[in-house]
Amino acid sequence: MLQIAICDDEQFYREKLLSLVRQYLEQRDLAYTAQLYASGEQFLAQYENNVKYDIVFMDISMKELDGISTAAQMCAFHNTTYLVFVTAFIDYALEGYKVNAVRYIMKDTLDTAIPECMNAILQKMQLSKVTFCFMDGERTLYTDNLLYIESQKHKAFFYYMQAGITTFQLYEKLDHIEKLLSAHGFLRIHKSYLVNMKHIRKLCNYSVVLDTGETLPIPRLRFQTVKEQFITYKGSF
Repeated sequence: MLQIAICDDEQFYREKLLSLVRQYLEQRDLAYTAQLYASGEQFLAQYENNVKYDIVFMDISMKELDGISTAAQMCAFHNTTYLVFVTAFIDYALEGYKVNAVRYIMKDTLDTAIPECMNAILQKMQLSKVTFCFMDGERTLYTDNLLYIESQKHKAFFYYMQAGITTFQLYEKLDHIEKLLSAHGFLRIHKSYLVNMKHIRKLCNYSVVLDTGETLPIPRLRFQTVKEQFITYKGSF
């Protein structure tokens, strides 16, 4: 399920963007949730918004905290959100790209720009999926939304971003899960933890800090290897 946020201080444009995005996704039978925000402050008030959304449509020229500043705080978490700036003023285009905006679209072109923008984003996302038989039944998960897997007493706990953090359980060795997820950017940092490198904010003090703020341990003897693998991963983008 795609998680989408629309942040604009004008109600008309919030609702217009929602209508166009909804029309695009429903025509393609794509599941989604969409949340509207009337200011940058409102968007940042919830800590999890920094990492929660797959796509964020952000107005640049908002009162108080503008879209560039709001996006900069969100992007400081090094998440994989696709950021789209929406504005009536072309002057801000270069500033937008400094915070890795994937698109910059004008408010007077929304009807034609939104479908093209969504096509480009979905092509970039190439949403990878994995299927596991959990204790409550078979589920297909988006790998981008999978934070990490923890092994405890013959069980594997999958920590998954889905309207908050959801946990799924199954009986499986972490070694086997590691082989299945190795092509999706997952790193074994500990005998009990397999972490999605897309959600690692930093390495420090023999631990990883995730973009949710959670900290997981790295054994001293494994730290250098984990650090090198993470650097190699970041350098490939």
